[in-house]
Amino acid sequence: MNRFWSKIISGISPYVPGEQPRDKKYIKLNTNENPYPPSPKVLEAIRDETSADVRLYPDPDAIALKDAIARFYQVDRSEVFVGNGSDEVLAFCFPAFFNPGDTVSFPDVTYSFFPVYSRLFGVEYETVRVAGDFSIPFDDFRSGVRGILVPNPNAPTGIAADTGEIEKLLKKLPDTLVIVDEAYVDFGACSCVPLVHKYDNLLVVQTFSKSRSLAGLRVGFAIGNKGLTEALERVKNSFNSYTIDRVAQKAAEAAIEDREYFLRTAARIMDTREYTAKELERLGFVVLPSKANFLFASHKNISAEELFIRLRQEGILVRHFKDPRIDNWLRITIGTDDDMTLLIEKLKAMMV
Repeated sequence: MNRFWSKIISGISPYVPGEQPRDKKYIKLNTNENPYPPSPKVLEAIRDETSADVRLYPDPDAIALKDAIARFYQVDRSEVFVGNGSDEVLAFCFPAFFNPGDTVSFPDVTYSFFPVYSRLFGVEYETVRVAGDFSIPFDDFRSGVRGILVPNPNAPTGIAADTGEIEKLLKKLPDTLVIVDEAYVDFGACSCVPLVHKYDNLLVVQTFSKSRSLAGLRVGFAIGNKGLTEALERVKNSFNSYTIDRVAQKAAEAAIEDREYFLRTAARIMDTREYTAKELERLGFVVLPSKANFLFASHKNISAEELFIRLRQEGILVRHFKDPRIDNWLRITIGTDDDMTLLIEKLKAMMV
């Protein structure tokens, strides 16, 4: 520990991202990246923007991108906030809406950045225990907390809740801000964006990383009423007014405007997901019902840790968490058809 570290940093266990290997080439099924390239229109926009203009600062308000998002979701530009990936957007939510000492709530099996942000910003947190089937019991969220964070679909389980359950929560706790992280919503779940005009205690967060193949450019956004997005803008402009660079803004704008390509690639991933789930079940895996671009699976006879190690030796990376309740499960990103066929072949060989 460095003697100049703050007490906050000294006591934090940072989020650990999925492995990005450099020693050799792997089939990467561990970080939920899209296996397909972004829209050709995105690549064209990137080429056009890579010019002498990069000497100039980007638009700090990302107006063109906000307008494109607003058109897609049929909301007003003032109801859109954009940030450097949805992780940054979620991080900004803490100083924007929660005071040090406030309490927030989220499921006990969920995105592991939530407790990290809570500790970083001095916010207390409590967890709601997910059911035995890993579904979220929304009735167990209590009043009196400042905020509730719910990924839908949840991570790392991939299970999606019915938006009716979330609406019931919004009605039940009108004085609690509900933040719905929809990073994976485009792979078969229903979005809560249509509810933002009915409930001023709802903020929906999404990303361009997954369904639009822009993980390397870091663009995320939130949709909510003007009061919520204004708070996020205040936080952003207290840290860094230029969080989205010129190239990323243009690329994201092109991505959201190419609706046909977006729908086609998302459908392709969903088809591969269903094929993979059935093949895993034939091999004796328990596979949770996923509406994300990954599967959460556990084998009846072979531990997740052993499978993780053996797959890595075979050149295939998947994600293994050592957290309580999920330490015998693997999170498997959906790759191309060829990727998943090879995965199944390698697993079959391990079952002999």
